[in-house]
Amino acid sequence: MCFFGGFRPLGWLLGLPFAFMSLVISAIGIVIWTVGMAISTVCPCFMCVTVLVELALELIKVPLSVMEWFISLIPC
Repeated sequence: MCFFGGFRPLGWLLGLPFAFMSLVISAIGIVIWTVGMAISTVCPCFMCVTVLVELALELIKVPLSVMEWFISLIPC
């Protein structure tokens, strides 16, 4: 059974470097998403831009999923 209501302080602390790396990846995703949306607005015929925008949205969600994954690996 975990203490602190299911909160794992050691896992959170050890996950900070991974969270920082994923935050950088997320920032890259925001830039890709902004550029992709601008290009797809100007010329919607670029189907590859739509795929690029979907990839950027997944990159933006990376920090939370990395923290959840890493913390779930740490035993109580």
